[in-house]
Amino acid sequence: MEIELNLKSEILHLKSEIREVFVQSQSTSETIRIGKQIGSLLRPGDVVALVGELGTGKTHFIKGLASATGVKNSRYITSPSFTLVHEYQGEFPFYHIDLFRLETEKEAEGLGLDEYFQRRGITAIEWADKIPNLLPEEILWIEIRYTGENTRSIEILAKGARYEAIVRELSR
Repeated sequence: MEIELNLKSEILHLKSEIREVFVQSQSTSETIRIGKQIGSLLRPGDVVALVGELGTGKTHFIKGLASATGVKNSRYITSPSFTLVHEYQGEFPFYHIDLFRLETEKEAEGLGLDEYFQRRGITAIEWADKIPNLLPEEILWIEIRYTGENTRSIEILAKGARYEAIVRELSR
């Protein structure tokens, strides 16, 4: 009985650490707008992980994040597939990391990604699911899925008190 109660307590504790909200996007411009809404809640040191199939709109979402953090000409943001990281200056640094070309997590180990997570900027990582063991413990996880030709489901998961506050704000 005691083991069962401890297990239930642990499960409830885990559920309290993770919050989620689902948003539907009907177009590319709406995906950018949703990114802006979330970006307006970010502050230096925040890390946003994005996952989804190729072409679901991760880079468009990041354009919105960057725009909200003061990056000028964010419409010109492109996926840094060949250089892995693009750095932009806004109100504070904005780091756009794209791991599409990586085959294994081991390939990312020598890239110094943890240094970006510790900096005083915002870090957005496309294809973050390729490096699960290298990501910070607390993170805002965005999963974008196709629901139609132009429509997307955007799942926003928070791990950690800082990101739970963002998700609570979004769900109002």
